[in-house]
Amino acid sequence: MTAHTKALKALDVGRYFLYLANQEKKPITNKKLQKLVYYSQAWSLALNNKKLFKEPIEAWVHGPAVRSLYVHYKKFGFEPIAEEINPDILRVSGNTKELLDSVWKIYGKMDAGYLEMLTHSEKPWQEAREGLQSSESSGNEISLKTMRSYYAEKLENAQSHK
Repeated sequence: MTAHTKALKALDVGRYFLYLANQEKKPITNKKLQKLVYYSQAWSLALNNKKLFKEPIEAWVHGPAVRSLYVHYKKFGFEPIAEEINPDILRVSGNTKELLDSVWKIYGKMDAGYLEMLTHSEKPWQEAREGLQSSESSGNEISLKTMRSYYAEKLENAQSHK
């Protein structure tokens, strides 16, 4: 039972990115935060074969999104999220912290529009939106299985080209 209480939520992952963004004075919007959280889940599945958080990721018009995280920061609209994150509340450590730091290093420098375009070009989001118009809203869940296999394959291809 204790392992379950320690489970991270998408909000915990999001707060860690907000903390990093605040440290580096690089404000991020809800849209960008959603993509960072999505890539964290994707790479956790590909590298460690396990989920970081249990909330489903949905294939929204502007890319992958976790509804609960979106709702939490919705009040900021398209503006950067203005929330001071006290490092004492961060629930991220060890391997998870290393993973999130890597995701931040790679994707954190990209803007929200680029990250949206990137997720739209990748199979997990495309598969979940199959048959939908580009502007049609949807709560379709992005398959964890597809995420795992797609990003694991990207990793293999990158390693075989070294």
